[in-house]
Amino acid sequence: MGVLAALGVMAVLPISRGAEARAIWFDQPATHFTRSLPLGNGRLGAMVFGGLDQERIVLNESSMWSGSRQDADRPEAHRALPEIRRLLQEGKNVEAEQLVNDNFTCQGKGSGHGNGANVPFGCYQVLGNLHLRFATGTTAAPTAYRRTLDLGSAVARVEYQREGVRFVREHFVSAPDEVVVSRLTASERGALSFRVGLDRPERATTSAAGANELLMTGTLNDGLGGKGVGFAARVRVIARGGRVEAQGAELVVTSADEALVLVTAATDFRGFAGRQLTDPVAASQADLDRAARRRFGSLQQRHQADYRAWFERAQLELPVTTNSGLPTDQRLAGFSKGAADPDLAALYFDFGRYLLISSSRPGGLPANLQGLWAEEIQTPWNGDWHLDINVQMNYWPAEVANLSELHEPMHQLVASLVEPGRRTAKAYYNARGWVAHVITNPWGFTSPGEAASWGSTVSGSAWLCQHLWEHYAYTGDRQYLAWAYPILKESALFYLDNLVEEPKRGWLVTGPSNSPENAFRLPSGKTAHVCLGPTVDMQLLRELFGNCLRAGEILGVDAELRAELAAKRARLAPNQVGPDGRLQEWLEPYPEPEPTHRHTSHLYGLYPYYEITPRGTPELAAACRKTLEARGDRSTGWALGWRINLWARLGDGDRAHRFLQQLLAPADSGASYDGRGAGSYPNLFDAHPPFQIDGNFGGCAGIAEMLVQSHAGEVELLPALPKAWPTGSVKGLRARGGFEVDVAWRDGKVVRYTVRGGSGKALAVRVNGEVRKDRTLR
Repeated sequence: MGVLAALGVMAVLPISRGAEARAIWFDQPATHFTRSLPLGNGRLGAMVFGGLDQERIVLNESSMWSGSRQDADRPEAHRALPEIRRLLQEGKNVEAEQLVNDNFTCQGKGSGHGNGANVPFGCYQVLGNLHLRFATGTTAAPTAYRRTLDLGSAVARVEYQREGVRFVREHFVSAPDEVVVSRLTASERGALSFRVGLDRPERATTSAAGANELLMTGTLNDGLGGKGVGFAARVRVIARGGRVEAQGAELVVTSADEALVLVTAATDFRGFAGRQLTDPVAASQADLDRAARRRFGSLQQRHQADYRAWFERAQLELPVTTNSGLPTDQRLAGFSKGAADPDLAALYFDFGRYLLISSSRPGGLPANLQGLWAEEIQTPWNGDWHLDINVQMNYWPAEVANLSELHEPMHQLVASLVEPGRRTAKAYYNARGWVAHVITNPWGFTSPGEAASWGSTVSGSAWLCQHLWEHYAYTGDRQYLAWAYPILKESALFYLDNLVEEPKRGWLVTGPSNSPENAFRLPSGKTAHVCLGPTVDMQLLRELFGNCLRAGEILGVDAELRAELAAKRARLAPNQVGPDGRLQEWLEPYPEPEPTHRHTSHLYGLYPYYEITPRGTPELAAACRKTLEARGDRSTGWALGWRINLWARLGDGDRAHRFLQQLLAPADSGASYDGRGAGSYPNLFDAHPPFQIDGNFGGCAGIAEMLVQSHAGEVELLPALPKAWPTGSVKGLRARGGFEVDVAWRDGKVVRYTVRGGSGKALAVRVNGEVRKDRTLR
């Protein structure tokens, strides 16, 4: 019995939360990538289109990166730094920005302006396409078509009937067995006849490797005119009944009763994470042979046991309605037109957790701008890791949604940037420690970007370090903290060396820097981007210095450094409320050319940091509210995800829900970037547009933030519950201090909660407006 029923509460309509509510499903095949169904095991990915006469499954492997290691630092850049800072201190931002463009950007082509497939920066790319071409022998239209992704089991299913025969295809990607699995069955013996192909848009060759196997091999561009990452992919068909034979570069299956299609892949990428292989051809063969020794039932059982161990840690239950039972694209359309469907938020929360489980596993590469899934050679913005919010947002749900171990790839990415970041710190700032700017890749890119307007943001590494501390804050793992502390310390050393006094008030500030991707207008009327001490930098350094200081205290090290951190932290430029009542984004109350800009970087101190709170700093919280109101209700997909969290921190559940509604607004699968965004694609992928997965993770974290918060020294239950969710329950959310929380509510009030864990730590729970010490309420 569900919690709602146990409470004696009816859903909006008397409908139980059935398979449709926990699934993404369609009543027709996909015509676009953003209508297909994503599957993944952290390393291998697949997108199922569910075509009738032709099935296309897009295949991915997380280390399919072109490019190679390069020295993109300008070795003498630091010589220009004093003059850049002098100009900034004199208010000559435009002149300083020109000097940055001339002397302080990266060397070479950088990211290729987001098109780096054939330059050293590189690009995350598609592995290939698996094609199944069916010999139907009929033009009869199918009936009872259904294409489903079950989030509870991580299995995609395509089923339909044609001329009295029922066809079923089941797909999943197994982590235990490192294989993409597809099983095809039919209700009539001998009804399965199809051809199997494996291809890629470029740099690949496919050939038969026996009567029932294909092998595709190739090498990516290293960006320097040579060979980069080598890869291999294999497909094997195991049929029951009928026959399988190779014809050229295809496999032909004739009159089978059932067919098992197995795909494996490997690369020789050797970097900070991954399998560290030298022979991808042999590795793909070994994986395939091992998987083929198991029956389908065993493969599926092992896959589901692995997946459910992650997914079933948390559960959100909200009322369902008639709209909840519609195909997902129709469900989004109905919700956008005003149909009640509280459970759509629960589906979105589940989907965010599903995506993280499917794209980020310990030992692997972290989720990129598209998680794991891409169909192109030139993926938008290289499918890289942007450090001015995007990769960080990918991991916002990791701790609160009880997937803490999946944070590990992000931690390893941060650690991998220390060594190249030291060289960048020396070249540009002649400083100790390490720094990373705005973008990075598996090759350790830490240089500024190729344009001053966005590439001189200096606080990317500070933002990354927040994730190192937050993992400790949630887990209390002292051994982990001892590992992370040297990274935090070296980051802090860099910023200590790079603080300068701003001339008016003697505050310590960074510079040159940007408020990420935003611009301001000077009194002269000119527009600039490069500045001293943007608000976000100051917030980040207060957080970094504070976390480094606390870590040193816990570990009993570096007393002298802690004293310096405390002294300089106190001198950082403070948050300022501008003449219009908004939180200032820069040291001066400059007007913005784009008041509704997608980035709200100066609200970092509200979320994900927490130096601004409604009860602790009400004036600043009010200024944040005014800032959000001025930014408006329309933005890109990921920005909507951030604003859900910001409004949740302000305790305004209805405003947070309004942005969730925007995030769930139907987006056109063919839409291009227009600066405003459009919500969600039919398969619930976030529409920047184009597809960026960060909005999915931001929205997932925002839903959790509406239900449980733990940043202000207490565990607060339902801090931002919207009126749209009057009744519900959530289990398994995590709180800082090592706590795990279950809570049920009715008519907007908590009626039951349990807090577990914490290793005996003192606990304060804010529930229904009161602070309690009890761990349970029944």
